[in-house]
Amino acid sequence: MPSKLTDYRGMSDEQLALTLKDTEKHLFQLRFQSATDRLETPSEIRKARREVARIRTIQRERDLKKLRELPAEQLAARVESLGAKHAAGGPGKRTVHRQLTRVRALHAAKAAAAKGAK
Repeated sequence: MPSKLTDYRGMSDEQLALTLKDTEKHLFQLRFQSATDRLETPSEIRKARREVARIRTIQRERDLKKLRELPAEQLAARVESLGAKHAAGGPGKRTVHRQLTRVRALHAAKAAAAKGAK
């Protein structure tokens, strides 16, 4: 029997997003049942949370892979746009800050590698 992880890795990005949405919906229903004392198997909540974590991990791996494949010029443009969002503030400040830190580090590494190759 193939594992769910290999099944998830074989899915497209759209299929994975739909599966995540369905799993999160199921988790919500389980939590609601738990709150109303109608949940027969409490371990189902843990299983659903792990499925959500597996799917999000695969999505994050794919995002990082795409980011690493970008050329230095596109990374520089992304650093600028994230820098503008960070300076503007607003909702999602922490997320933007984390993204900006990661993209800056990746851009610096690619720039240093390009400079060293010359």
